[in-house]
Amino acid sequence: MDRQKFAFGKTNFVLLAAGMAVVIIGFLLMAGPSSTPTHFEPDIFSVRRVKVAPLVCLLGFVFMIYAVVKKPKDNQDTLTKE
Repeated sequence: MDRQKFAFGKTNFVLLAAGMAVVIIGFLLMAGPSSTPTHFEPDIFSVRRVKVAPLVCLLGFVFMIYAVVKKPKDNQDTLTKE
């Protein structure tokens, strides 16, 4: 199949996968024990779950946006040769 048909290059897909991995790591950092009606779990207010994990997720989403916006070098080279 012709490489000009794809909107993304290999680099874009690798960057998207890396961004998705960072987002998944952020969600895993948010996971933990929950409070029940009979037992209060103070870990739900830990710095890791309230500040660090959302920041990691945000950085992952920003990285994914960068991966979508980044122009692949292959398409730039083929467009300039024509």
